[in-house]
Amino acid sequence: MILKEKRKKKLQHHTKVYMSFFGYDESSTILCEMCEDVAVDIHHLERRNKIKNDYIENLIAVCRDCHIKAESDSCFNMYCRIKHLENVCVQVYALIELNKRLKNYEENRNKKTEAKPKQSTIHKQNQV
Repeated sequence: MILKEKRKKKLQHHTKVYMSFFGYDESSTILCEMCEDVAVDIHHLERRNKIKNDYIENLIAVCRDCHIKAESDSCFNMYCRIKHLENVCVQVYALIELNKRLKNYEENRNKKTEAKPKQSTIHKQNQV
């Protein structure tokens, strides 16, 4: 079943986790992390068990061919895990940088708003 078809139904928890982490919404086209074809599944790199392991490090978007290969070839599955963890790290670093920039922006904005009343008071004193 294609991801877009799955989206018409209620999204599964692991799909929501994946989409939320990478900033996708239901209208997004998600590419296979391995070959960049259109992804059709969110694959659990470590098999699902009774305790759901729906954490982002364990979830990768894959096309049908890569999904089949990941489930049948443990070496390819390990390669998928490594490549996916690189993608997760890139996303985490991007979020860290975004938060730093946002914090700097807010600090600069606060400094400007604090400085404006002082300047206007000085300007009024000079006019007298």
